[in-house]
Amino acid sequence: MSQKEEPRVKLPPPVQVGIVVEDVNKAVEYYTSTFGWGPFSVHDIEMKGATYRGKKCDCKLRIAFYRPGPVEIELIQPLEGDTLYGEFLRERGEGMQHLRFDVDDLQGMLAELAEDGIRPVFSHSFPEAGISFAYLDTDRVGGVMFELMESKRPPKK
Repeated sequence: MSQKEEPRVKLPPPVQVGIVVEDVNKAVEYYTSTFGWGPFSVHDIEMKGATYRGKKCDCKLRIAFYRPGPVEIELIQPLEGDTLYGEFLRERGEGMQHLRFDVDDLQGMLAELAEDGIRPVFSHSFPEAGISFAYLDTDRVGGVMFELMESKRPPKK
């Protein structure tokens, strides 16, 4: 890209750092007792019909969230199923796996990124919650995946 060329896609600031761990409970204990982080919100999440490297998959994850400021910390432990998180653990061990960016038009952004050869490797939607996300194959440079998330949650009454 030349200095005068504008990037095809401009991302907003990151809103989340995702860290894959072997054991969420141990990680929460460590970050809480060592660094004073917390409280964490811990959840077991089931995803049925997610898409992982072009194939449908079902998986279960244990995740923990902590928001100390504008950037949320997410700890992710794969429990069941073949996922990019399990792949990450096998290939790299524990560590920072992704940065998340909230976007207004996920499908439009994915189409634009496809023109640059950037493809989703894991995606899913939770229609009842109005949330869709896709992890991109951006880890080939810098080792970190980007996650794009679109939220169309209905307004609270």
